[in-house]
This record gives sequence, structure tokens and C-alpha cells, in this order.
Amino acid sequence: MKLQISLLIAFIILLLDLATKHWIESILEFGQYIPVTSFFNLVLTYNAGAAFSFLSEQSGWQRWFLSGIATFASIFIIYLLNKHQHEKLFCISLSFILGGAIGNLYDRITLGHVVDFLDFYVGDYHWPAFNIADSAIFIGAALLIIESFRQKEDSDTEPPTKKNK
Repeated sequence: MKLQISLLIAFIILLLDLATKHWIESILEFGQYIPVTSFFNLVLTYNAGAAFSFLSEQSGWQRWFLSGIATFASIFIIYLLNKHQHEKLFCISLSFILGGAIGNLYDRITLGHVVDFLDFYVGDYHWPAFNIADSAIFIGAALLIIESFRQKEDSDTEPPTKKNK
């Protein structure tokens, strides 16, 4: 998959993420929610930390620390996308992760926190709220796991050669 296509996928995810965050902030105030189904709400919440609000109670240093990690990861992902253009599923996975990472990085740098709004629950138990960027990162990671099993299966079914005997 050409690098331009991978970057286009990441850009589309970034646009969807930023547009949905803007939309939710335009219709809700912090903490307000809209019940959608018996297991899902739209809610406006902010996360100054990482996944599951890890480090969110810190004094502010985490904003720049997590931004640095996301910046480094994004650069490394672009390098991998360029290097592995012939591995389609691998590139799609990384494109999803890249789009999500940049979406949350944008929030973190411009707002000091990440906007979350998807709230799934069962009874009184609510999963931590998340957003489109988080979803893209999760999907990309799941695709990477699938890809790793696919590569193992492919190498297990290859006939032995002089190189891999």
C-alpha cells in the first residue's frame, strides 16, 4: 500500500475524530449526557491522562510527556509505513493507530486534555468514556494482532527451503 494511501486513511480518521469532538462539545456541556440506548450514552468528559485516566490526577507534566510519546510514535509509524508499503494489512493497522494518535495529540496540545464522549455501560458499571481516536487505535492494534497470527500461519505453511531448514 502506497505511503500516500496510508496517510490518507490516517487523515480521514483524524478528521472524523476532530469533527465528532467538535460536534459533541457544541451540543453538550462538561458532564452532561444524552441517553441513546439502554447501554450507551453520549457524554462530554475530559481526560488529562492516558488510557483509563492513567496519570490524569498529576500536576500537568503528563500533558507534555504523553504528547512527546505520541509525537515519537507518530514519526516512527510513518517510518514503518514507508518501509513496509508492500504489507497491506500492516499498513492499514498502522494508519488507524496514526490517525488516532494524532487526534488525541491535537487535543492534548491545544486543550491540555483529550475530549471523550462515547459512554458504554451495563447496569451501573460504565467503561471509561472514549472517542473516535481511541477506537481507531484499538482497531489498529487488533488488526496488528490479526496480522501477526496471519504471518505466523503463512510461515508455518511454507515448504522448507535451504534458508529456513
